[in-house]
Amino acid sequence: MKYIIGIGGVTNGGKTTLTNRLIKTLPNCCVVHQDDFFKKPDQIEVGDDGFRQWDVITAMDMESMTNTMKAWMENPVKFARSHGVPLSSAPEESNPDEQTHILIVEGFLLYNYPPLLDVFDKSFYITIPYEECKRRRSTRQYTVPDPPGLFDGHVWPMYLKHRREMESSGLHIECLDGLRSKEEIYTQVYESIQNNLLNRL
Repeated sequence: MKYIIGIGGVTNGGKTTLTNRLIKTLPNCCVVHQDDFFKKPDQIEVGDDGFRQWDVITAMDMESMTNTMKAWMENPVKFARSHGVPLSSAPEESNPDEQTHILIVEGFLLYNYPPLLDVFDKSFYITIPYEECKRRRSTRQYTVPDPPGLFDGHVWPMYLKHRREMESSGLHIECLDGLRSKEEIYTQVYESIQNNLLNRL
């Protein structure tokens, strides 16, 4: 069985922390990080707000990301092995092709790209309030540092815009409160996934 989990949400909400924890506990689990598909800085347009448009879907090579996900969907065993993901050591008679294989797709604009909306078996979205998000963002070191005013002038307005788009997409998304402890968020998500998997067997 193949099972795809989306972990979306606001910048600095805790998506990667949650993903890294799940990878360690879910069987045959691979991950695709949307951040790995950002285009080069010179390919990022400058918008009317005066900032390079990093927080929009066109800043990423979504075709390449979709192809990566398709490669997993076509052959999760081969994908796992080529990415150094250990497969569950089940009884010898069980075939890896017959086990449950999980793909986590993690990113801040997961649910704003129509070609991918129907691939997720379970979708999560982490939110945190403006002040906390701004505080966390200010402590992060990025390869391309944030210019002054970027958060208020581009990052947060784009987050609100894309969240509205996501909410009107009709996709069933389980929202997570990013202010709760990492342990609480992990437990909520892990139990939700386990229940959902059991219902599919």
